[in-house]
Amino acid sequence: MIVALDGTVLLVAQPDLQRDLRASVTQVQWTSTGYLLAVAAFLVIAGRLGDKYGHRRLLFVGVLGFGAASAGIAVAPGAGWVITLRIAQGLFGALLQPATLALLRLAYPPDRLGAAVALRTSAIGVAAGSGPLLGGVLVEHLGWRAVFLVNVPVALTIAALTLAVRVPLPQRSGPRKIDLVTAALLAAALAALVHTLAGVPERGWTAAQTLLGFVLTAGLAAGLVARERRAAQPFVPPAVARSVPVVASMAMLLVTSGGLFGSLFVTTFFLQNDLGLAPLASALRVLPLTGLMVLGAPAAHAVLRRYGARRAAIAGQVLVVLAIVGLSRLGPASPWPAWSATFAALGAGFAVVMVTATGTVVGDAPPGYAGVVGGLKQTAMNVGPTLGIAVAAGMMPLESSSAPPPGAAPAVSGPAMGSALLVLAALAALGLMPAWRLPSRPGGDGGRRHGMRQDPARPGRTASSSDGGSDACFKAPAEHRK
Repeated sequence: MIVALDGTVLLVAQPDLQRDLRASVTQVQWTSTGYLLAVAAFLVIAGRLGDKYGHRRLLFVGVLGFGAASAGIAVAPGAGWVITLRIAQGLFGALLQPATLALLRLAYPPDRLGAAVALRTSAIGVAAGSGPLLGGVLVEHLGWRAVFLVNVPVALTIAALTLAVRVPLPQRSGPRKIDLVTAALLAAALAALVHTLAGVPERGWTAAQTLLGFVLTAGLAAGLVARERRAAQPFVPPAVARSVPVVASMAMLLVTSGGLFGSLFVTTFFLQNDLGLAPLASALRVLPLTGLMVLGAPAAHAVLRRYGARRAAIAGQVLVVLAIVGLSRLGPASPWPAWSATFAALGAGFAVVMVTATGTVVGDAPPGYAGVVGGLKQTAMNVGPTLGIAVAAGMMPLESSSAPPPGAAPAVSGPAMGSALLVLAALAALGLMPAWRLPSRPGGDGGRRHGMRQDPARPGRTASSSDGGSDACFKAPAEHRK
């Protein structure tokens, strides 16, 4: 929740930060890009560290480090310090996200895990939705530094709660040592991919830097795969890599979050620069999306239990696609209720996909690997929005037919917006294929009891089922069933 709040609050604070520190546009961009690169590169590594040393300990270290970095940014004398501390903040933020999912897996039995995941999704929606409003109040009355100071008491509170709460110890079946070369290859590949995608809006898909970035990413990924295949104890265990529900869920989250955030990127430009709405007015148009994410998460859990992961995911995926197509049909003459209703449908659909996929990923994590699975899930949620914005920027020429006055932001024409949104709808529709591979049997909380099963020949080891909807049963360790 603190990570989601920090990310949305910063968007409001950046203009004031730029004026106060006399920072360049590139420096301001790196206050976001540096953080994103650090988080994306180290999420899976952080999850593996949690599996090795304990997720409660990693959560405690992560939240204190996040708060300390926030305090440092609040007193930073220049833009360089802000960028450096934002990267540090990203590293500590990477420790937080897989730890929370892994702790949910340890603290809740299978029949209550889905409700906990739904509550987590609602909390993230509340934080993300309230960020711009809180940021606007803080920046207007206290300045941009207050945006980071507010993280300090929140971080201290979470740290105190982490010490107070007791959860069962995980079953540690993973390798004792972490392969530093594999970890470095993984971090470098993810950082190269995110950095390349983040540069597409400025440079384009066919620029030399973009193509070189993709070549570098492919080379690092090939080296990573080759090393993993030769490893006696791979960084990502075969039980995870071969789990159909886990892989399908992460693919769904990747393309669906890409479609969602790409659509928000396009419509924000259109609402503010073409329709001339103020930032607050455009935010109010989009607010139903957040509202339905918050309210839709518990409803999504009920749908998941009654109809099963496959039907729930397909229904949510279809709703997301239809909502993005609906946005493409709106224009300057469309009434605000039409905009709000369409954004509400988009939020509801995304809530169903998020709850279903997260419950499946967490539920299918084999013993001792809940952290690395949570890290993979969060990586998909970080790469997806970057991909969606890159696709949107490549399809949407951010220029009007007439040259804008100096200093004015370019407008986005209605046809350009519609075309870009249709491409984003097609991107989100790709999620229907992995959604079809999720378990079909209702009554569970995601993929648990479907994608993984105990290998009877080798107690303590897990084997992946060939069919995500089979009757194979994943038996949680005894401490999970308490």
